[in-house]
Amino acid sequence: MRQPLPDAWYCVGRADALKGGKLRSVPLNGELIVMGRDASGAPFALRDRCPHRGMALSKGRFDGDALTCPFHGWRFGTDGRCRDVPTLSASDAADFSRIAVQRFPVRESAGFVWVNPHLGPAGVDLPAPPELDFEPAGCVVVALEVEASFDLTTLSLVDPGHVAFVHDSWWFRPSKELREKVKSFRPTPHGFTMTSHATTKSSPVYRLLGGVPDVEIEFRLPGVRLERIRAGRKRVANYTFATPLTGNRTLLTNALYFSVPALRPLQPLAKLLMRQFLTQDQQVLQHAQAGLDRKPTMVLFGQGDLPSQWYFRLKREALQAAREARAFANPLQPQELRWRS
Repeated sequence: MRQPLPDAWYCVGRADALKGGKLRSVPLNGELIVMGRDASGAPFALRDRCPHRGMALSKGRFDGDALTCPFHGWRFGTDGRCRDVPTLSASDAADFSRIAVQRFPVRESAGFVWVNPHLGPAGVDLPAPPELDFEPAGCVVVALEVEASFDLTTLSLVDPGHVAFVHDSWWFRPSKELREKVKSFRPTPHGFTMTSHATTKSSPVYRLLGGVPDVEIEFRLPGVRLERIRAGRKRVANYTFATPLTGNRTLLTNALYFSVPALRPLQPLAKLLMRQFLTQDQQVLQHAQAGLDRKPTMVLFGQGDLPSQWYFRLKREALQAAREARAFANPLQPQELRWRS
């Protein structure tokens, strides 16, 4: 339970950062993965380790068809299969056709690349990578590494109580008064959703859309928060993804999509404010992780902490379903929660 789900889709970076003919090495759940695009433009993901002497394949050459290890010239197709061992003599009877580098499933969705680092057979019912249900006129992305565990970082995505204390900014939370919130939640295929509600009128961010928009917030395993905002025909989506890099290091990626072309000039300001927001999470999570390292227990208390408890219930069910090779059965029920924030 203390480890990230092994069989799940994790965000490893922007799709437009994966260029044809170029290799990119990314850490994911303790593994190094080399990524690129083949000649057709399709992404691939392989273990970044030559099986011969352990050399990182990302340090070698890639011609769009095969990767060449820079140590001894072994060549591997984008399917991971060894194609050539140039140091073999004509009289060498060694058969390299069965040598392969581990290949990982990879997808593109919502402008990002998603990789499943599972080494065994794929699960029967995995949470899908998030998608967009509108054509964005623009997108702003900020990503920060957090020196904290995946679980602790993911809990920040479902924790409403920290907002009033961690994100106490004039542009996000102009009112400093704690107010009781009442929200309705319902289970969704691999998580839960705070059903659509009218937001506060006082937020300068929402005011840009005109009127009082409706907001729906979904949490989805393994660590995905999807905030969807509607104001008439205007659409904004604020997506946040947690990606385990190592046991104590997690990548937080925040993507803001919008359908209104007139908002494009505000993208530099939006990126600055998003980075400030994410940095606040980064700093408090790193301090909290230091405390958990000394004593790895948490007291989850009150209705505001129920979403955090739901996360662990969902994770436990996902692990059990994988062990039993069956479909995921969401253990949650619709519920109304109250807390002060």
